[in-house]
Amino acid sequence: MVKAKRNDGRHANQLRPVTITPGFVGNADGSCLIETGGTRVICTASFSPGLPKWREGSGLGWLTAEYGMLPASTGRRKHRPTIKPDSRGVEIQRLIGRVVRNVVRFDRLGANTLHLDCDVLEADGGTRTAAITGAYVAASIASRRCAEQDRCKPGAIVGQVAAVSVGIVSGAVLLDLDYAEDSSADVDMNIAMLGNGQFVEVQGSAERAPFTSDELQEMLEMARKGIRKLAVIQRQAIREGVK
Repeated sequence: MVKAKRNDGRHANQLRPVTITPGFVGNADGSCLIETGGTRVICTASFSPGLPKWREGSGLGWLTAEYGMLPASTGRRKHRPTIKPDSRGVEIQRLIGRVVRNVVRFDRLGANTLHLDCDVLEADGGTRTAAITGAYVAASIASRRCAEQDRCKPGAIVGQVAAVSVGIVSGAVLLDLDYAEDSSADVDMNIAMLGNGQFVEVQGSAERAPFTSDELQEMLEMARKGIRKLAVIQRQAIREGVK
């Protein structure tokens, strides 16, 4: 495989610097600020009584997610989707909810909806994967706090989930693409994985060139190792957030 020369000096299999600051929003049941290189996302988790009508009477709770980018999150001002929903934002918020539901015990949520809100402060690639990784932290903190307050049963969040991007740029497989790498990638993938190593979401496409099965396996393995490192950072943030 081609040896990568990255603008920020990272090795091909190296994550950007990652910081997760729990308790970033004091009014939320659970929250964090996740920073991955130049990408910064606020993630909050809020329990609210009540369920969608189709879920009522089931004995199961529900989890839903919303995602948005603040106007100044990119180099050029982004309009707020006040009239017509942003199709990209809708797709990403569905992704976040779909992924995080894999670690939820709905029978322990009670008749509650857990709302995950992910707001991008600054975008430099990987906003959706950062949102998933941070949303899990916020949800874990919120579920533990609400269990202590008898608002749900203990153990509503089980297991662990995180996500990272990976791709092929100029023939090299790279982990955790920044915007410059993502915008010029031959192949772009977003991968979410549980703590036990099982994949829950693999989004990938050949942007400029097709890829082989060997390259796919290399990308999956690189993502797996990166997510394991993210999981360590998540666990530390959760410990700090529930003190």
